[in-house]
Amino acid sequence: MFLYLLEHHHEADECAAVFASFKGHDSPLRRRPTVASCRSGGHAIWWRVEAGSETDALALLPSYIAARTTVTRVTDVDIP
Repeated sequence: MFLYLLEHHHEADECAAVFASFKGHDSPLRRRPTVASCRSGGHAIWWRVEAGSETDALALLPSYIAARTTVTRVTDVDIP
């Protein structure tokens, strides 16, 4: 398994559709906190996920969101 950061951006008028799209998608990301900038005007959401590949990581998201999400493989580091 690898660690990925998923970064999704959308327009302000798309917030409702983005959040509603999870209702029809069985995902372990549902009902789990993450960070987003929607309430502060940025309209981005970030998820930190473990998956076997970039494709597997994107599959955790509804296709509506995954189509506009970037995937970055990351690792934990200790900051001195």
